[in-house]
This record gives sequence, C-alpha cells and structure tokens, in this order.
Amino acid sequence: MKYQLEEIAERIRKCKDCELWKIRKNPVPGEGPSNAKVALLGQNPGRNEDSLGLPFVGLSGKFLNKLLASIDLKREDVFITGVVKCHTPKNRRPTKKEIETCKHFTFEQLEIIQPKVIVLLGDVALEAFDFDEKLSKIHGKIIKKEGRIYFPTFHPAAAMRFPKIRKLMEKDFKKLKKLVKRL
Repeated sequence: MKYQLEEIAERIRKCKDCELWKIRKNPVPGEGPSNAKVALLGQNPGRNEDSLGLPFVGLSGKFLNKLLASIDLKREDVFITGVVKCHTPKNRRPTKKEIETCKHFTFEQLEIIQPKVIVLLGDVALEAFDFDEKLSKIHGKIIKKEGRIYFPTFHPAAAMRFPKIRKLMEKDFKKLKKLVKRL
C-alpha cells in the first residue's frame, strides 16, 4: 500500500494536466500512513506548503495540529492532503477545472488508504466530493455516502480568521473525537 501511495505521489510530481505546474515549486501529494483511520482533505497548498512539498505546515497547519491534539490524534496517525495538489497564484481558490483535473489523485489515495472517516476541510473539499449542501448547514455532521463516512467542517484558515468559525470548528472536532473513538 505504501508503495502504491508513493507511485501516486510520483505521478503528482510529474503532473502537467493544468497550468498550475508552471508556477509551483513543489506539488504536495500529502502525507500520512497508508492505513490511516482518518483522512483530512483540505483545499490546496499555500506558500509554505509549496516551499516544502508538505501539507498544512504553515499557520493553518499549526492550528490543525492543535485541533488534532485536542481530540487525542497525532498528525502522524492521519493522512493529510488537499484536493488540488499545487499552489494557486496569490493563494486564490482553485477553479472548478483545477479541482476536476486534480481530484482523481485524491480519490486514488483514498481507495488505497480506505480510511474509516474522511474529514472534509472547507468548501473545496465538499465540492470535490459532489456535496451540494452549504458547509454552514452540514458542518459537524456525520454523512454516510457511497459506503464512506464523511465529516465536513471548516478549513483551518477560515477558523483562524473568523472567531465564530473557530468556535464552530472546535465544537465539530469534539464531535469528531466521539466518532473516531467508535471506530
């Protein structure tokens, strides 16, 4: 399984399916164990992630690490990635085309890992998995779809900017803790 994830990571590093490859320093395939019970999916790499080739290593990553610790999860025990694997200009939201072009890599990774729960961090992750509902309506809810368990919540960057969202995300993670303990 680990070999399969590395093969996907290598394909991501060589990918030129959209224009983002021209501006990236390092694509960010994701990281974590091939048998992770929990997978966390964000949007796309920011500047720090692009520099290092690792997911959630900037301020959002530090906040995410605190959230994980608050529910007794270690970062090294979960698989973390973004739906889009390359940094976007000026850290803009990925376009629908970029999401559609890149999301197959994430789907392949999840097929190998077979996590018990997939945490969708923000609107881009929701969009990639064809959720039509607004995040504000379904955050913190356990959703079973196509044989998988999804747990939508806010993106750490939004939680850091908006105190109201931060409180909601912290509450969501308390619910996630209960879910993970039952796995």
